[in-house]
Amino acid sequence: MSNLQIEQINCLSDNYGYLVHDPESGETACIDTPETAPILDRLAQKGWVLSHIWNTHHHYDHAGNNLEIKQATGCQIIGPAGEADKIPGIDRAVDDGDVVQLGAHQAHILNVGGHTLGHIAYHLPATAHAFVGDSLFALGCGRVFEGTMAQMWGSLQKLAALPRATQVFCAHEYTAANAAFAATIDPDNPNLQQRIAEITALRAQNQPTVPTDIGVELDTNPFLRPADASIRQHLNMVGASDADVFAEIRARKDSF
Repeated sequence: MSNLQIEQINCLSDNYGYLVHDPESGETACIDTPETAPILDRLAQKGWVLSHIWNTHHHYDHAGNNLEIKQATGCQIIGPAGEADKIPGIDRAVDDGDVVQLGAHQAHILNVGGHTLGHIAYHLPATAHAFVGDSLFALGCGRVFEGTMAQMWGSLQKLAALPRATQVFCAHEYTAANAAFAATIDPDNPNLQQRIAEITALRAQNQPTVPTDIGVELDTNPFLRPADASIRQHLNMVGASDADVFAEIRARKDSF
């Protein structure tokens, strides 16, 4: 099985698009469709033929250019079953436990609803990659627009259970703002302080902070750390459930 080649593409103001290419089969998947021209331009530069679009959820900056890109390439569109009626041009609807192929590579579907009701992630265990859309961010998580806090916490637990070395490709460059908030929730975490310094340096050079990995997020992302004793004490929630601590952190971020 060949190694996958991944291209990260700046789109709109802060979105990332991704092309995932399997050189053995020649197949290429586009993770979401935030903007048509940069994606088609990168395909042309690489000489790759788009075989699939893998949508994570229905929001316009993720599925809004499906039809243009499908018309230009003839690709197949795969998307969340729970939002199939909102995914333009969808050919195959998938949900938790399903598997999609890119050549010999398998992507396992995780239902990570909460940001939207049917949001999914694509986990490729053989290469330790996860494309998570707007569910998990570097030092953050998606705002809960359609689901419940309990649903979102359950989704984050699924992602947190992936191997620590798993690379996480999220869909936005939100990390600097997330870092400023994280420092108010977990101020005594030396791992977080070190990471904030690294993020500040990267953004000063206009460099991306994505991808991240599960291990780094477990050590520094407050949305994955509601069980941490220091966070609980800081929030005065020592006896609360993890789900309630998560909900409090998310509510604070919403008004930060």
